[in-house]
Amino acid sequence: MKKSPAPKTFEEAIKRLETLTQAMQNSEMPLEEALAAYQEGNELVKYCQTKLAEVEQKLQVLDADGLKELTLDADE
Repeated sequence: MKKSPAPKTFEEAIKRLETLTQAMQNSEMPLEEALAAYQEGNELVKYCQTKLAEVEQKLQVLDADGLKELTLDADE
């Protein structure tokens, strides 16, 4: 199994993980290919976890800056 290039986005990584999962479930992959798919999937999971952690950190920073609900006065 040929290794895919590194994902550019979270969504791309998720799509590739879904493809790998389906391929592993729906076919009788040779052991070597199954191992390569598992390794690639593991790398994709780590990538996704890192991206999610980055987003969570950004959200915490935004919340800490005290974002308030926007209210408009009738006088404005």
